[in-house]
Amino acid sequence: MNAIIIGTLIPLLGTTLGSACVFLVKNKLNRNFEKFLLGFASGVMIAASIWSLLIPALDIAQSSMKAYWIPASIGFIFGVLFLLLLDHLIPHLHQDSKQAEGPKSSLSESIKLFLAITIHNIPEGMVVGVVLAGAINQHHILTITSALALSIGIAIQNFPEGAILSLPLKSKGYSKKHAFLFGMLSGVVEPVSALLTILFTTFIHPILPYILAFAAGAMIYVVIEELIPDAHSDDHNDFSVIGVTLGFLLMMILDISFG
Repeated sequence: MNAIIIGTLIPLLGTTLGSACVFLVKNKLNRNFEKFLLGFASGVMIAASIWSLLIPALDIAQSSMKAYWIPASIGFIFGVLFLLLLDHLIPHLHQDSKQAEGPKSSLSESIKLFLAITIHNIPEGMVVGVVLAGAINQHHILTITSALALSIGIAIQNFPEGAILSLPLKSKGYSKKHAFLFGMLSGVVEPVSALLTILFTTFIHPILPYILAFAAGAMIYVVIEELIPDAHSDDHNDFSVIGVTLGFLLMMILDISFG
C-alpha cells in the first residue's frame, strides 16, 4: 500500500516543485532553457512509452497468443484516439499559441492553458497506475521497483510543466500564491487517474497489455501534438534536441537499471 501511495504521488511532487519556481524566478524561464526542458520531457515520455509500456505489453501478450502484437497495436491506437477526442471536446490553449483548441468558450487564456496541461497529465497518471497495477498482481515483467523508477522519470519531466504554467500566470498579474496553486492543481489529475487505472486494471487483469499500450499511445500523442511543437514554436533550436536526447537516455537507464 505504501508503494502505491508513494508511486502515485511522486509525479505530483515534480509538478509542485516546478510550480514553486514562481517564488524563485523573477520572470519567465529563459527561452533556450524552456526549449531544453520541453525536449527533455519529450525524451522521457518517448522512452517510457517504449521500455515501460510497449515492450512489457508485447512480452505479456506473447505468453498467451501467437499474434502478440495485436493487443499493443489496438491499445496504442485507442490511446491516441482518446487524447485526440479530449483535445476536441475540451477548450484549451497551448503555451505560446494564440488560438485556442476545442469548442469555443469564454474561458480566460489562463484557464485554457491550465486545462491544456491538465488534459495531457491524464496519460502520465495512467502510465504510473497501470505499471503499479501489474506489480500489484505480481506480474514478473512489471515490478514495484520499475513502477517507482517510472514515477521518478515522470516527476522529472513534470517539473518544466509546472514551471511553464505557473510563471506565465504570474506575469499576467496573478499572485505568486495563486500561480503556484494553479500549477500544482494541474498535476492533481495524475494521482487520481493513476488510482482509477489501478482499480480498473486490477479487476480486469487480462486487459493489462491493452492498457499498457493505451497509455503509451496517449503519451506519444502528447509528445507529438504538444511538447515537440512547443519546443520549436519560434525557430529551430539545438537545445530541444539535446533535451530529448538526455531525457530519453535518463528514462531508458532508469527503466533498464530498476526494471
